[in-house]
Amino acid sequence: MALLPTLRVAEGALPAGVLLPGDPARALRIAQKLEGPEELGKNREFHSYRGLWQGVPVGVVSTGVGAPGAALCAEEALRAGAKILIRVGTAGSLQEHVRDGHLVVALGAVRAEGTTPRLLPLEFPALADPEVAQALFREAQRCGAPVHRGVVVTLDAFYQGVLDLGLDLYARSGALAVEMECSAIFCVAQLRGARAGAILAIDGEARRAAQGHYNPHREVVHRAVDLEIEIALNALVHLLQAHFGERGCP
Repeated sequence: MALLPTLRVAEGALPAGVLLPGDPARALRIAQKLEGPEELGKNREFHSYRGLWQGVPVGVVSTGVGAPGAALCAEEALRAGAKILIRVGTAGSLQEHVRDGHLVVALGAVRAEGTTPRLLPLEFPALADPEVAQALFREAQRCGAPVHRGVVVTLDAFYQGVLDLGLDLYARSGALAVEMECSAIFCVAQLRGARAGAILAIDGEARRAAQGHYNPHREVVHRAVDLEIEIALNALVHLLQAHFGERGCP
């Protein structure tokens, strides 16, 4: 059977529900939590796995950093069988009440990246599927996690150059956090008739990070990522069972 060109997995190889972390190491970290994990393919930053969570088949594929890779990954994940995509990532806070170790469920994303304007008019919003977002938020509340929900910013640049990244403007507009992939995943899902959502662990303050003051390798962040992984897996199983029956399979 022919393999998809970039993910290097076969069409139909992925289950209906797939988590999309950015980091390949985080993809492995998620896969190791599953029952009977199986590696499906590795190519560049795209590492793909499948296994069982609570007896339900789920998949994991890393997107790498940024909107271009995330859009490509989402496209091929859907061709490989995915129907629900959930980004599991990190983000920098834009609001004082959104602190390190907190979680953010993205309801939509500012399209401050160069990929989706090639796919959809800029007037078209990048929105999470409401049911996916609600499942993530409810599961986070059930776990007692410090969780927020709202708009995030998907931005191509991380460290600031001579130009203003606009972070103060986004903060004054009410955006909760900045990350690099959500809008691409949301737009591709919208284009292809799939569902998508995102849950993000806060790993620092975005404006300080843009100036070089950034250290995501702290225990508070590690704990938040572990918690968001469990939340995303539980929410995904709930969604799969609601749409596809007891086994979560279409």
